[in-house]
Amino acid sequence: MKRKQPPHNDGATSRPPRWAQRLLERIAAPHLREELTGDLDELFHKRSQRYGYAKARRLYIWDLFLLLHPRLWRRETVPAFSSKNTKNYSYPEPDCRTTSTFHPVMIRNYFKLAFRNLARHKGYSFINIAGLAVGMAVAMLIGIWIQDEVSANKHHRNYETLYQVKMHQTFDGHRGTQDAVPYPTGDELRSKYPDFKAVAMYERGAGGRSLITGNQKFIKNGIFIGEDAIDMFSLNILNGDKNPLKEPYSIVLTDETARAIFGRQDPVGQTLRLDKKVDLKVTAVVAKQPANATLQFDYLLPWHLHAKMFDWVEKHAKTDWRNNDFGVFVQLKDGIDPAQTNAKIKDVVLNHQANDPNITKLIKPEIFLHPMAKWRLYSEFVEGKNTGGFIKYVRLFGVFGLFILVIACINFMNLSTARSEKRAKEVGVRKAVGSGREQLIGQFLSESTLIAGLALVLALGMVLISLPYFNTLTEKKMTVDFGNPIFWIIMLLFTVLTGLLAGSYPALYLSSFNPVKILKGVVHVGKGASLPRKILVVVQFTFSVALMIGTIIIYQQIQHGKNRPLGFTRQGLISVNSSKDLLDHFEALQAELLATGVVSSLCKTNAPPTQWWSNNGGWEWKGATPEDKSVIFTTLATSYDYTKTMGIRLKEGRDFSRNFPTDSSGVLLNEAAVKRMGLKHPVGEILRWAGREWTVVGVIPDIVVEWSAYRAVAPMTVLFAKDWVNFINVRINPAVSSSVAIQKMAPIFSKYNPAYPFEYTFADTEYAKKFYYEELIGHLSAVVCLLAIFISCLGLFGLASFMAEQRTKEIGIRKVLGASVANVWGLLSRDFVQLVFIACLIASPIAWYAMNHWLQDYTYRIHIKLGVFVIVLALALLITLLTVSYQAIKAALLNPVKSLRSE
Repeated sequence: MKRKQPPHNDGATSRPPRWAQRLLERIAAPHLREELTGDLDELFHKRSQRYGYAKARRLYIWDLFLLLHPRLWRRETVPAFSSKNTKNYSYPEPDCRTTSTFHPVMIRNYFKLAFRNLARHKGYSFINIAGLAVGMAVAMLIGIWIQDEVSANKHHRNYETLYQVKMHQTFDGHRGTQDAVPYPTGDELRSKYPDFKAVAMYERGAGGRSLITGNQKFIKNGIFIGEDAIDMFSLNILNGDKNPLKEPYSIVLTDETARAIFGRQDPVGQTLRLDKKVDLKVTAVVAKQPANATLQFDYLLPWHLHAKMFDWVEKHAKTDWRNNDFGVFVQLKDGIDPAQTNAKIKDVVLNHQANDPNITKLIKPEIFLHPMAKWRLYSEFVEGKNTGGFIKYVRLFGVFGLFILVIACINFMNLSTARSEKRAKEVGVRKAVGSGREQLIGQFLSESTLIAGLALVLALGMVLISLPYFNTLTEKKMTVDFGNPIFWIIMLLFTVLTGLLAGSYPALYLSSFNPVKILKGVVHVGKGASLPRKILVVVQFTFSVALMIGTIIIYQQIQHGKNRPLGFTRQGLISVNSSKDLLDHFEALQAELLATGVVSSLCKTNAPPTQWWSNNGGWEWKGATPEDKSVIFTTLATSYDYTKTMGIRLKEGRDFSRNFPTDSSGVLLNEAAVKRMGLKHPVGEILRWAGREWTVVGVIPDIVVEWSAYRAVAPMTVLFAKDWVNFINVRINPAVSSSVAIQKMAPIFSKYNPAYPFEYTFADTEYAKKFYYEELIGHLSAVVCLLAIFISCLGLFGLASFMAEQRTKEIGIRKVLGASVANVWGLLSRDFVQLVFIACLIASPIAWYAMNHWLQDYTYRIHIKLGVFVIVLALALLITLLTVSYQAIKAALLNPVKSLRSE
């Protein structure tokens, strides 16, 4: 058709948009390109004469978008071969470049072929999808857990400017770090340093107290805290006063606590009695903090109330720069550099003790700001340096998640490359008809992405089913936020990346085949082609074996700590948080409990049996140097019958006795204290502390009361101070069951302690809590290890199945020549056993190095023994044989007539 020529115009605007023309040429099918561009150009010039060039350009672009239809993208179909059209029709040369590799039509075609391949090979497809799904599910669960950890405290609006005041001190040549600072620190920072926007003192002594309303009694955990804390921590006030801690006799409840105490009633304005001592008015209800928040409480009490409830605070602590029993939260003003503020405040405590050379030369206290961003994951200090903390577990599980995902991806790579001979002719034919290598790569990557997408659906189902159990294991309340678009974006990226990772090697490998050789039938994927596959199997099992070794060593370390000699008998020992009523009537309580026959002994202490709550320096002994005054001794205060109740066997001397009135100035030492003091005959030695003389009456073993059961036991002094106590420890009669004993004790405790419900803790239960983090690592690593072995065996099963199928005729010939089932089984199993053996040899030194480094964090630790590696080697080989034996024996039992028959 002869087209009308448009009017001539040399202006830049006389032409359609260049980018639109180029786009049309790129997307239009070759046989339609000239006609479409000509028609649009002609229409453009007609419109430019009628409406002007600006509108014509806009209409050109609009028409272009209307033409974006798949029917216009298809390449011209070659007409059917016939005598009528062969003479007059000229065939276009095939040009694979005319259609983009990632053109929508091509992508659709890729996925069609991928679905057909999956449906054709259901067994291999199931193994690929199941393996990837398990790996992705584990990675997602670990990712959810890591997200929960790293997002801790980020709900606070002032997250970037909130800090906790900590203090370094040197004791006995070691630099220690603590949260506790002197009482006057808060007022000093508030009044003399303009860098701070807000300062809030706090003290957790409100924990485990009784809240009474009417006849109801509740034990809840609270915090004495300054009124600035409400705004500092951006606490969400649901009901009540906006500044609820300004009055000393007030209390702030969380919504959960308010519901527990008042039900559906409005709690604001109601009165609660605290510890049968003071009446407090509920001034506000705040939202409960998230489970991963550092600041956890059931209620808040005003800081001013602290001094009113405790006389020693008002009389001594307010002006005492030596008593480190309190904490401080601060908020910096916007734009203030925390490093500069640290330089200003570091000597605040030291300056107030400058007249004591023992402090200035030996202890050298130094306060500093620890940012909220590090409270959760970077809370560990060694020799005054922040060495990390829980972040090491986060990183460890991140590595676990990556390992399990890589193992799952290796399965896909192995099975895809193993089946390469089956798909070789497909590759050859497609290359012969014009497919470029990039299109083949696109096809194989589409297959792997499709498998990853199907695995994602299955993995999400696994996550939903397992998340409640995972929450129980980790003691969290994590959920999957399906309504969050960011979640789906992450899942999409996660799936695509997993698909690309799993399919990258098979895509590059399969697309590299030479079509000429393939179609001639000379392609061989033998030893050379199997080498990468063998390497991947070794890598896969190296990860799995290393996890097995690590899991066993973690278990051994946990058992080592649990079986550690404690120096006391924790079974049958309970502890009850005391009160003034119980202490005032202790003798009567003791007499009634002993009369029941279910209690064999009881005593009072200033800390639970498995913990210490006080330590002190300044002790002097015969031969001590001035530097020895900086030695910190764990300090335990107790009453009569301490060793009997605790089940402690004295090493020397005796316990405190009613027959010796001088025992009011008596002291027991543990073995670590005797060693540190260098006392050869400690019993009868005179010590000095707090301006008094103390006589050593006995030596006890090193009882384990440290926060970690793996730490070395510190020197300890046990003082007879029956008024400096907080707990009552009860030894249950071994002849009576614990349940019966508790049932008989409850009414007696309630009789002498009416303001509190009878609540108690077992010493063995509390001791078990010291292993929380280690057991968490052990449980998670065991789960990951089992899943890694499962995925590895799943892949091994698939490879064994394929190898048996590939060598069917070889096996038939061997059987005809006299090979037994055992011979064939050994033939097919040998290669896999060799690979797993090599993996064990590689994994063993890696696991030894990693676990030996991990054990260095524990003073009380095991030594890694050779037996662990031997056991894991045997297990790995046994698992391998069990996995491949089914396919090997199945192939060996196949009738050789069938395997050698040629259709």
